[in-house]
Amino acid sequence: MHALFCLPGYGMDWNDVQHFLALARLGSVRAAGSSLGVSHSTVARRVEMLEAELAARLFDRNRDGYSLTEAGRQMLPRAERIEREVAELERGIVGHDERLAGSVTLTCCDGYVSGILIRELKTFCDDYPNIELSVSADGRLFDLAKREADIAVRALAVDTQPPEYLIGLKVVPLVIANYVAIEHESHMDPELGSVKSRWLSFEQRKVHESMVARSSYPDLPLWGEFSSLEVLLQAAQAGLGLAMLPTYVGDREPKLRRLARPDLQHMADLWLLSHPDLRDNARIRSTRSSVAQALKKHSALFRGESPWHEREDRVVR
Repeated sequence: MHALFCLPGYGMDWNDVQHFLALARLGSVRAAGSSLGVSHSTVARRVEMLEAELAARLFDRNRDGYSLTEAGRQMLPRAERIEREVAELERGIVGHDERLAGSVTLTCCDGYVSGILIRELKTFCDDYPNIELSVSADGRLFDLAKREADIAVRALAVDTQPPEYLIGLKVVPLVIANYVAIEHESHMDPELGSVKSRWLSFEQRKVHESMVARSSYPDLPLWGEFSSLEVLLQAAQAGLGLAMLPTYVGDREPKLRRLARPDLQHMADLWLLSHPDLRDNARIRSTRSSVAQALKKHSALFRGESPWHEREDRVVR
């Protein structure tokens, strides 16, 4: 949305304010540009235009990046107020759109969930050719109030509720199991008496330590640190150690198999989150319903009850 908003005594282009906010929050023109989908030179030019409009220097430039001046610090809360007002205005307009047309932004917690959904939503996209999906796989928190996404698919720990200001629908449980690479099972499977057996650790080591303590193999050491499901899976495939993985990842991977004692644990649930202001938007409502149906269709896979892990000819589908 392109509009002019006025701070006391000034007329200001909202696009310039967006660039100011991104740079104030991230402290780097490259990072700000990446977050806005523009070049770093565009961020620098927009901020310079804003400074010229206000006849005030908003940032100090130094080797470590950009930091707010006193004028910039005074402007920040006013700019954030404008940001909230623009977001509220957009949600109000979009929320009453009854057309089954336009864009819908969907963010998934990881690429495995997005892969399932993209295949399942093919029919939906064929049925509603005027709805255009924008899909990302990103575990970071998106601000749905600012319409960084219309629908978020997120994993929340068991018995955790989403924020009260969002509409939340619990769709399927997420179950964790123990896996070993088939190619490396001779020296990694503890059931075969391997002395090299060890767990691969993810970033939240304290959480992982408690999971290991409750497992059938509590004496195996934790090793390394892997920041995402994709990287953890790669490490397990390479034979670096045993991995605790969601069944919707491990059971579909032909290079892995469950350990004899897989220790299935219900650790989290998959939720659909959206902003209540958008509940009456036809295209978002239809997309949300289709996403929920697609995930529920694969409920057995998420629960760890899919027969795929029992097949010798498993393939990624």
